[in-house]
Amino acid sequence: MTELTLIKLCRLSPLHIGTGRDNFDTAASELHSDTLTAALAALKATREGGREIEQFMQSFALSSAFPFWKGHYFMPVPQGRIAVSVKGQQEHQYRKKLKKVRFADFEVWKQLAQGQTVEVDEKQLHGAYLLPQGSEGVTVSATQVMQRVSVPREGGDDPDPFFFEWRYFDPQAGLYCLTDAQGDTLREVISLFEELGQMGIGSDKNVGGGHFEVEQATLSYNAPVQANAQELLSLYIPTREEHAHLLDAPATYTLVQRGGFIAGSSDDRLRHLRKKTVYAFGVGSVFHTSQSLKGAVVDLQPAWNNDADGGAQMHPVWRSGRAFTLPIISTHDV
Repeated sequence: MTELTLIKLCRLSPLHIGTGRDNFDTAASELHSDTLTAALAALKATREGGREIEQFMQSFALSSAFPFWKGHYFMPVPQGRIAVSVKGQQEHQYRKKLKKVRFADFEVWKQLAQGQTVEVDEKQLHGAYLLPQGSEGVTVSATQVMQRVSVPREGGDDPDPFFFEWRYFDPQAGLYCLTDAQGDTLREVISLFEELGQMGIGSDKNVGGGHFEVEQATLSYNAPVQANAQELLSLYIPTREEHAHLLDAPATYTLVQRGGFIAGSSDDRLRHLRKKTVYAFGVGSVFHTSQSLKGAVVDLQPAWNNDADGGAQMHPVWRSGRAFTLPIISTHDV
């Protein structure tokens, strides 16, 4: 039996996670593991002057952030066709609803992870959520697009109207992530999350966006003895050694492009620069291997003339592709 450590982001204020583009009318739907890890690393760099940041990011792995509501924790379903049927219905009657499901209640997810076929009531299929038996709905969050105006600081130009999407959370809901950090590393990670909650994450932190309180909890997971695959719960950038053999066995995966601006730089003169882009395997990807996956921390520092912009000194731009996985039984049905 494995005890999974949860870090809960509770009482979340409205949240906007940028897409890496210049549009604000659409926010990213997920708060990924590399974004969370980079935010913690930026706070640590502020505390300690940027020392040993790569070693810090190598010392633990985080999952991406997943929704919770009341006492229900939702896990990403494995990619591919999930083994779920609806009582009293033929497959063609519920196939479209099943394709929309992205998260399953932890108790239901454990059944899927054991390789079982789960029979559910129709009411358990609630949009992106596969609910536990007896539930009829879940309210995690809702989005609202608001019109705003950008007023030039210097004057002279006309105000520029634009649209901005906020994500509002139910008071009894929020996000959580899993971590393998232990001991002193876990205590430091929790401390950094608490500081991050006070400062906020995402856009418009100065007007209250992305603030939260931190709670710690655990979930018990009994990994299948006959597990033949690993489900990815974070973004994952393989090491060179892993990349050579990763896809030798069947796999079901997505690739996610990561990049964006160097928003976390302590030097304002560098924040208009874009990081190099990198592709990572997405959450829910399934790799048919019994070996644990490690992943790499990569430097996305862009090419830059250090003598320009008044002597602004470029620094490493670390991004964590460390893998957080759990062993599951996969039926190879993709």
